[in-house]
Amino acid sequence: MKYEGVCVAVKDINLSKKFYQDLFELEVFQDYGRNVSFGGLSLQQDFDWLLGISKNSILKESHNMELYFEEDKFDDFIAKLQQRNDIRYIGDGVKESDWGQRSIRFYDLDGHIIEVGENMKMVVKRFLDSGLSMTETSKRMDVSVSDLETLLNS
Repeated sequence: MKYEGVCVAVKDINLSKKFYQDLFELEVFQDYGRNVSFGGLSLQQDFDWLLGISKNSILKESHNMELYFEEDKFDDFIAKLQQRNDIRYIGDGVKESDWGQRSIRFYDLDGHIIEVGENMKMVVKRFLDSGLSMTETSKRMDVSVSDLETLLNS
């Protein structure tokens, strides 16, 4: 068996397709009208029809899953988000975890949670660029020096 990805219910396939293309620069792999695949992520209009269930059972903002992306140029992505008027944030914006990774959560057009996190390799580089040594970065992130080296060389 092979995992192929996730399919999310959307109200307007064209608006949702544009949202994901514009914001995440995803390229359409297959477009079947009511279903658009970007590879690992698919969008499905009329999800109720596809499953043979009641339209009322398709919930908005169900808060039971999220789509997760990582971004190398995190600050540039935040600036891109701030230029849009269709983003509804979850929480107070960018948060930094105990290990130093910055992330932000928001809803897509259909109320699905999206999290965009700073690529971990970029977190390590950011700490090193700020003047921390590998040992200090290791302590700051609670990760071994060898794991950090492996990450940097990947």
